Amino acid sequence: MADIVTRPAAQPSSADATSKRRAQRARAVRSSLTGWGFVAPATLIILGLSIFPAIWAFVLSFQDWDGFSEATFVGGDNYAQLVTDDDFWTAVRNTIGFTVLFVPASVLLGLFLAVALNRRIRLIGFYRTAIFVPFVASAASTGILSTYLFSPQFGLVNNVLRVLHLPQQGWLDDPNQAMVVIAIMSLWGSAAFTTVIYLAALQDVPIELIEAARIDGATPRQAFWRIVWPQLAPVTVFVTIWQAIEAVQLFDLVYTTTRGGPLDATRTIVYFLYDKAFHALQFGYGSAAAYVLFAATLIITIGVVVYSRRTGSEAF
Repeated sequence: MADIVTRPAAQPSSADATSKRRAQRARAVRSSLTGWGFVAPATLIILGLSIFPAIWAFVLSFQDWDGFSEATFVGGDNYAQLVTDDDFWTAVRNTIGFTVLFVPASVLLGLFLAVALNRRIRLIGFYRTAIFVPFVASAASTGILSTYLFSPQFGLVNNVLRVLHLPQQGWLDDPNQAMVVIAIMSLWGSAAFTTVIYLAALQDVPIELIEAARIDGATPRQAFWRIVWPQLAPVTVFVTIWQAIEAVQLFDLVYTTTRGGPLDATRTIVYFLYDKAFHALQFGYGSAAAYVLFAATLIITIGVVVYSRRTGSEAF
């Protein structure tokens, strides 16, 4: 019987290995191009509607331009003029006042509503939906509702005060009350956001910790402040930053109700730059105010983040 000679299997040549690597790279390139083909349109839209206007506004902030004639480079004159502009500082004070009224109230109200809705009761789904409805309402509808509620002549609130034989108020026509009314209506529309965030965070708190605290004799109030509240610290940082940014950017509700009045009592920074840019046609001056607002927002955000990290309650 002839001997059977076993030959080793042929090893792939270097040319075959190179060809295989090239095919893999080609597939990876095609996959990457396919992905970019899907996201490129949205990316271009985002760049066109956000990045480009931001860069253009920064360039405009160093120019004097009315939208029709040729722009004139003025350097930092627009920023220097803001320092001595009484109307601008009035807008700054109004914005700070609104922020002080709105942010703590929205955080505390959102926390209270979230705790109230974090229960197993009948129709809880309906209650949670009802709380969130004001958040999705448009600013125009909120402004119209504000006018009907707080109008000094025919508003519902003054009608109730009249029935109760209480003194009627000026509300949106009173410089001392107009910003408070806007803060209340903003709170009505925005507290739902903090409620939803807090509600989600409450449902993530380990129930074992709460049960252990109750077994050790802690009351519900002690369990909340000693166990639950520390777990909510990062969420509190997040909603505080978010609501502060919303507050310093207040515009839509002012535009639909008071247009900055009465006597500039509700003129905010955003309404100020809108008025300068689109009414007075001082686009460079308005752009400078916009970048001052951006710097203030950035400083507030960085300050809160740094403080939260030092205290161990960072959200980012």
